[in-house]
Amino acid sequence: MFPSLAGIPSHDNSNVDVSPKLFESLSGAILAPLGLSASRGAPTTASFLESITARRTWYALDKTLPTTQERITGIVQDAMQSVPSSFNAQSNRAVVLFGAEHEKLWDIVTGVLKTRVSEDQWISTSAKTAGFRAAAGTVLFFVDTEVVQNFVENIPSYADQFPIWATQSDAMLQHTVWVALATEGLGGNLQHYNPLIDTKVAEAWDLPTNWRLTSQLVFGGRIGPTPEPKEKKSVQEKVRVVGMAGGA
Repeated sequence: MFPSLAGIPSHDNSNVDVSPKLFESLSGAILAPLGLSASRGAPTTASFLESITARRTWYALDKTLPTTQERITGIVQDAMQSVPSSFNAQSNRAVVLFGAEHEKLWDIVTGVLKTRVSEDQWISTSAKTAGFRAAAGTVLFFVDTEVVQNFVENIPSYADQFPIWATQSDAMLQHTVWVALATEGLGGNLQHYNPLIDTKVAEAWDLPTNWRLTSQLVFGGRIGPTPEPKEKKSVQEKVRVVGMAGGA
């Protein structure tokens, strides 16, 4: 994923032989939530991209789950173990909240915001947080700053890059979980009330001080019509192709 320092061998897994049994197990646990085939010879790239394209920011949510809490937890765990990180740092962390614990989070958010917004703003703000509370659960995403700092100190040549790389891995985890939950029929929206709520969240669930909160993925049953896709700029403005046979 990222370059290795001179003198530090990079990890090459191109020759790793995965047994059929292990491949089947990994396919069921990791690929299935994303709509991928367990076929070793022909991965369904189209299904994978369709799952990404179908994901929406869904605000109208309720507590009805189209799958089990165990399934949702398993998706987060599988994604955590599968998403890559620079130098295999594994700095991602997550907390999955259901039921009363999920509602506690949004009570915390509501209480913090009440002291910070004007009376006029409070009407819309409280309605928004009430909508998040009405959902079924939340995944809290974190970066373990102690892990990142250890790499900063031990490999100073890349010291300024490790926090960036940790953020990139965290973002990949968030997206993977979001897409996988959407493929299971769940709606979701990603919120960022950090750092306003960081201290209270850490206290509420007795979390290590080195876990830095980065986002809150609200999920639940979908209400109403599917949100329309957002307008996109032309892909030609954003992707350049160089050296393709026959021209781009």
